[in-house]
Amino acid sequence: MHWTTDRSAPSVGHVVITKTRSPLRSSVGLKAVMAVSGIFLVLYLVAHMVGNLKVFTGATSFDHYAHWLRDIGKPLLPGVWFLWILRAGLLVAVLAHIWAATTLALRARAARPVRYAHRKKVQGSYAARTMRWGGVIILLFVIYHLLDLTTGHLNPVGDPSKPYANVIADFAPERWYVTLFYTLAVVTLGFHLRHGIFSGLRSLGQQTPKGERRNRAIALVVAVGICGGFLMVPFAVLTGLVS
Repeated sequence: MHWTTDRSAPSVGHVVITKTRSPLRSSVGLKAVMAVSGIFLVLYLVAHMVGNLKVFTGATSFDHYAHWLRDIGKPLLPGVWFLWILRAGLLVAVLAHIWAATTLALRARAARPVRYAHRKKVQGSYAARTMRWGGVIILLFVIYHLLDLTTGHLNPVGDPSKPYANVIADFAPERWYVTLFYTLAVVTLGFHLRHGIFSGLRSLGQQTPKGERRNRAIALVVAVGICGGFLMVPFAVLTGLVS
């Protein structure tokens, strides 16, 4: 927090003590936090999706990949330190993203304190109007996903030495409700990604009709690509394509 003097303001002695907001807490700074954390999370999603698709190469290859993740950084990093560092980074990115988004939303609401009885409905996409609930669904899914395929507490096999078997057991036909919840979370993530990517591209200044059409197309392609990649695995197991 910085203190400044303003000798032009009317006051006793013509000196006023004012507070200036930290650059990080300004609207521009908050949007930057959202952008940086969002980019980090999207890159992680892409890497995670590509890793998941290795399930189509068979049990041996997938298990080798999963064990390789635990060995990244050795001998410089002992044990599974790399994964824990990555998880810590993801947690920081998620918390920063939520903090920035919530702060900006509260400021926008505070700027419109008066609610009119016949206020015209603000136009907006379905994704924009459901970002808050979408975030809740995604958060609940992440918690379940960690307890399922990371710690193994909610997985029928739950053996960390058999990641391929864990995946197959998780999305087996008799556990169709898991695939349903997974699909709901991934589709919700897709709406979240489409809106977030479009908003990020739009903030770069491409606000001409042609630029906005291009940004919408890019956001849609990225969102559909990531969603499709994640959904291929559970439905392949559910239908018996992978077993």
